[in-house]
Amino acid sequence: MQFLARNLVRRVSRTQVVSRNAYSTQTVRDIGQPTPASHPHLMAEGEVTPGIRIEEYIGRRKKLVELLPENSLAIISSAPVKRMTDVVPYTFRQDADYLYLTGCQQPGGVAVLSDERGLCMFMPESTPKDIAWEGEVAGVDAASEVFKADQAYPISKLPEILSDMIRHSSKVFHNVQSASQRYTNLDDFQNSASLGKVKTLSSLTHELRLIKSPAELKLMRESASIACQGLLKTMLHSKGFPDEGILSAQVEYECRVRGAQRMAFNPVVGGGSNASVIHYSRNDQRIKDGDLVLMDMGCELHGYVSDLTRTWPPCGKFSSVQEELYDLILQTNKECIKQCKPGTTIRQLNTYSTELLCDGLMKMGILKSRRLYHQLNPTSIGHYLGMDVHDSSAVGYDRPLQPGFVITIEPGVYIPSSFDCPERFQGIGIRIEDDVLITETGYEVLTGSMPKEIKHIETLLNNHCHDNSARSFASFSLQG
Repeated sequence: MQFLARNLVRRVSRTQVVSRNAYSTQTVRDIGQPTPASHPHLMAEGEVTPGIRIEEYIGRRKKLVELLPENSLAIISSAPVKRMTDVVPYTFRQDADYLYLTGCQQPGGVAVLSDERGLCMFMPESTPKDIAWEGEVAGVDAASEVFKADQAYPISKLPEILSDMIRHSSKVFHNVQSASQRYTNLDDFQNSASLGKVKTLSSLTHELRLIKSPAELKLMRESASIACQGLLKTMLHSKGFPDEGILSAQVEYECRVRGAQRMAFNPVVGGGSNASVIHYSRNDQRIKDGDLVLMDMGCELHGYVSDLTRTWPPCGKFSSVQEELYDLILQTNKECIKQCKPGTTIRQLNTYSTELLCDGLMKMGILKSRRLYHQLNPTSIGHYLGMDVHDSSAVGYDRPLQPGFVITIEPGVYIPSSFDCPERFQGIGIRIEDDVLITETGYEVLTGSMPKEIKHIETLLNNHCHDNSARSFASFSLQG
């Protein structure tokens, strides 16, 4: 097929630059995922995935090998394909460790890393029928040429070659969550496991993923920016469309049209008392006039996710009760962000936030005893963020934060309708969540462009809301 190459820029003198469009009849090979040749609008030369160059992938593998004990092996399997029915798959998302080390975004492969052999990739073998139904996939050639594997084999060779590698290794590390029976059923793997030689790989890879590179941070900033824009646009639609399902669809649309590949998780859109259910996901209720709506959402951009929550009144005005409780959460959010700096731990931030929230809830008469606090907020103040929403989950919350860490700060209160407190507070859920990068001198709020002050939210809803043109359609579409 013909394709239009990038603008070629030729410097013909120190002061003059001539640009021209170059055409080529060369066939662009499809390897099942974007490449600089097939997607020049998305990727630059030398990138394996958008924004991440091959040198970075090679450097990651080198660092992992350095963490492996002598004569050890790391086995990393791609994520399995999960199906809704016998022939209909769910949207595929690659295992974060496999993507982090190889750059391959497709299922069916197994990567093996060792000091002796470097990166060895076992790749899926497609039949003409597979290609006709599901398209091209990366094979042995792509493993060598694109992902720069030191050795590459078809997946059918795995039992023979990997068994020999396992037999000659002192320890075998693998990702338990995405383990494939292609290797776990091998006799040599089972023998190593019975001898206590099989270990969990995530204890090593999650360490590497904690500190983000400049290229990773660029993608995380972009992911956060898309999430902020998507949530803001959705907030402005909420006055005309006070419905959880419509707002969930709206925020996904807004993120996808801005370049996100998918949502980071199913958005939480809790109106009224539904907001007090922390991981509410039904999103099937109308939002009553005067109620708050809590939206927890995030999107994924080329393997890196954002995680953002705002709570607001679609009607355009906080009640005095809502404002009092919201202000407590807002001040806690802001004070905890101020504490974000190298050397602090998430555990310490959580203790600090708990003290602030307990004091405030006691003063309001919502809490009668501090022992009941966890009934209103059983969550941590935050978590690590990166390729997964709860990134580097093998690393505990007592780890001192370092420059390059990205965490969430998300204080909240979730008061069940049955909780023993003044009736005016019952059934209210509020959370304010931001993504925070730890820097050399403190912090950078990646989601800082998303409004959270009461006056800013009310001004936006009342003066910039997509309400007038939407209201007549909303009243019609939401009937019955």
